[in-house]
Parts: sequence; C-alpha cells; structure tokens
Amino acid sequence: MTTHDPIPARLAALKTAATPALKAQWRDLFDSEPPPFNRRYLESRLAYRTQELVYGGLKPETVRRLERLGEDLDGGDRRKSRVRADHGRPITGTRLIREWQGVEQVVTVTADGFEWQGRPYKSLSAIARAITGTRWNGWVFFGLRNHRRRPR
Repeated sequence: MTTHDPIPARLAALKTAATPALKAQWRDLFDSEPPPFNRRYLESRLAYRTQELVYGGLKPETVRRLERLGEDLDGGDRRKSRVRADHGRPITGTRLIREWQGVEQVVTVTADGFEWQGRPYKSLSAIARAITGTRWNGWVFFGLRNHRRRPR
C-alpha cells in the first residue's frame, strides 16, 4: 500500500486560493489575525507553517545557531534588532524587488541611499522614474507604502 502525501497539493493550492481563504487559513494555523502584508508573504508563511506542523520545525541546534548569529549582529539586544534608521527606511542590505513590464527590477538599500543596476541613487523615486519613464512615489512603486496612507 502506498501513502499519498497531501502536502504538495495543499501548498500548490495556496497559489490559487482567494485572499480571504488565505486569511482564514492563517487564523487556523497561527491562531491569530493575519498581518497586513502582501499576498506573497501570506502564501510563503502559510506554506512554511503547513510543512512545519506536518514534518516538524527547525532542529533545536539550528535554532540555537540562529540565535547565536543574531546575538552576534545585535549583541543580544532585541530592541536594537528592530531599530531602523531614517524613520522606516529599510535596513541596509535589503533587496527591493518589483516586476515592471515583465522585467524583474532589483534595488539594494545602501548606507547612504539605494543602488539599481550598479548605480547609486539618493531616492527610490528617482529609480522608479528611471524604470518607468514617469513620475512615481518610489515608496509606493516598490510597495513600501500604500498610496492612500502613511506607513506605521
């Protein structure tokens, strides 16, 4: 007798599920309200949580290693790991990815601005303008801010 693993089918179904269904799954799997992040984030976290519950999570030694690496970065100060300079500006090294007209655009946050296609820029709006040829709010273009409200 062969057993059929339903997990791959469940993971594939996440891609076509309606957003309200994803949010309902989130409530079931995490016992909390879903965060206000984009659909891709919900899909990836739901996929991970589904597999974690069925196959098991990270090994304890892996968790300890990750905690040690985190302490090396922030000295064990959890508040420091959450501090962002420049009022909500993404942390240096963050990669912002946006698909525009079928082409993936990747911007890296640097200490003094942003880098796109190997060139430094002071603002995301300048990069969005270079990509689209029109004026954009760079924060909205890269999905860091909803055009109707300010970020938290």
